[in-house]
Amino acid sequence: MSDRKIIIAVPHGFCAGVSRAIETVEKVLEKFPSETVYVLHEVVHNQHVVDDLRQKGVVFTDCLADIPENSIVVFSAHGVSADVEELARMRNLRVYDATCPIVDRVHRKVRRLSSQGEEVIMIGHAGHQEVVGTLGQYNSEAGGIYLVVNHHDIENLKVKNPAKLSFVTQTTLSVDETAATIRELQSCFPGIQGPGLNDICYATQNRQRAVKELAKKADVVLVVGSRNSSNSNRLREVAEHEGAKAFLINDYTELLPEMITGYRVIGITGGASAPEYLLKDLVRELRNFGYEDIEELGVSTEKQKFRLPGDL
Repeated sequence: MSDRKIIIAVPHGFCAGVSRAIETVEKVLEKFPSETVYVLHEVVHNQHVVDDLRQKGVVFTDCLADIPENSIVVFSAHGVSADVEELARMRNLRVYDATCPIVDRVHRKVRRLSSQGEEVIMIGHAGHQEVVGTLGQYNSEAGGIYLVVNHHDIENLKVKNPAKLSFVTQTTLSVDETAATIRELQSCFPGIQGPGLNDICYATQNRQRAVKELAKKADVVLVVGSRNSSNSNRLREVAEHEGAKAFLINDYTELLPEMITGYRVIGITGGASAPEYLLKDLVRELRNFGYEDIEELGVSTEKQKFRLPGDL
């Protein structure tokens, strides 16, 4: 038997929010076979998923104004701002909201804090679609919402009333880095209120815990996911932080011999928006390089399932 080994982290494959978003689009396609179905932004951040839905007739756009009035539109899993929701109503668009329920929970929290006149700090990555949508749930007349990405942002942050201040987080952040950011916020603003790490989704936390264990046993960790996938990028970073070499690849075609040459144990994990078949394709490719022994490393199982929008 070859001494070369593949260790596959568990869980992998779609999380419940991603499954719900993709199924929402597919159900809308079935329900309206003769109409064009538009999706605002990538429904999830995976190029294979987007390309598959595009081949089925879905039209993706980043601008709601480009969608003809009275058309069907699906909001992506990352959610949208209140302004986008209002524009959709003004244009009489028939909306099917595929926003992940965990993201929606953060949206509802921001709206509640805004209605109470609380200022809000959001920990997240500037420009990410989820962050744009969450920031856009806050009524600017209520006080203010501020995005912090790093230590420098916190140092330079000026709030109006530290006594009425809360924080929320993007759902796909690094657990360890976010914990450190929260501690720094609490040091700078002792009265700040927030959810701890509860805003970070269970699937993100599960996969990061698994990749920590994987990195202790593997020489190299291959993360299957798209470049614009936040949770996939965090998996690569977590593996590197634990001391393993790590690469983010879209699929097996991006595997280069120099990534694995000279290494005995290859770890594999996948972002929460990476289809299961991509990991199977990668395993098959690694077997061509002599990696025959395969085992799984599991830290948790996922049985969560979210309901589809009520009108589906």
